[in-house]
Amino acid sequence: MFAYILRRLVYAIPILIGVNLLTFALFFMVNTPDDMARMQLGVKRVTAEAIEKWKAERGYDRPLFWNGEAAGADKAVDTIFFQKSARMFLGDFGRAEDGRDIAREIAARMGPSLAIALPTFILGLCVAVALALMLAFFRATALDFWGVALCVFLMSISSLFYIIGGQYVFAKVWRLVPISGFGEGLDNWRFLILPVVIGVVGGIGASTRWYRTLFLEEVSKDYVRTARAKGLPETLVFFRHILKNAMIPILTGVVVVIPTLFMGSLLTESFFGIPGLGSYTIDAINAQDFSVVRSMVFIGSALYIIGLMLTDISYTLVDPRIRLSA
Repeated sequence: MFAYILRRLVYAIPILIGVNLLTFALFFMVNTPDDMARMQLGVKRVTAEAIEKWKAERGYDRPLFWNGEAAGADKAVDTIFFQKSARMFLGDFGRAEDGRDIAREIAARMGPSLAIALPTFILGLCVAVALALMLAFFRATALDFWGVALCVFLMSISSLFYIIGGQYVFAKVWRLVPISGFGEGLDNWRFLILPVVIGVVGGIGASTRWYRTLFLEEVSKDYVRTARAKGLPETLVFFRHILKNAMIPILTGVVVVIPTLFMGSLLTESFFGIPGLGSYTIDAINAQDFSVVRSMVFIGSALYIIGLMLTDISYTLVDPRIRLSA
């Protein structure tokens, strides 16, 4: 088991380095510092002196990979790649265009993002699995038919409709919850309940339909017929056998999503005024703050790789075949 996890860690290192190099190429080779300066300065006829001044103030006047004019280790250290890209591996993301420390902003905004994402994720998973089990249990009945039809209907509606409609009905018309904002301490629940409910309802259609398909695939397998031949009740067959064996594909989709919870929801946080990482990314894109955007891209890729590793590790917990082969 330890060797299996160690191999996955070793595999993740070159992948993360490759993602870092690709991100660097997109930000500094395709979109050069001169292009960044012209976009940031926001004028049509910007002078060469203004571009050089903007680059010098932000450390973009160095060579990309190798500084031949420097001495010793500074040849590799005093470069854009090391200062703006390689240092991210140490948690040093630099400063945003407004001068604020990016790492400190990320740490402060992670809490509000998790306050929305975790309840949405846990409630959505429990509700979707329960509904999918019910539809599979009553398969080929009217309940199953109308349940699938409702799932397709929910999948066909844009998430923007749920957000805007929920704000209008529950916040503006009925005045049950605030329309947007974020509170302090225990008062947060009033601001979080509407985005959490909308997040669960918005994703329940696709998740339920997918989990139902997984359960129906397990129903027709030989081990299920064997369990029924032994006289086990249908409910016990579903919860002890079908649900357990369907956990492998479920984990594939669920565990990968867990790291992305830290990144927040771009639309939800923007519309509800939540000061999380999602709204932070949107604000940085609108302000053309390349330092923040680059940092969020790197964090997102690192978290996704962590999610893949967690998926591989979780397989060993639910599938004895993988545990034995490892």
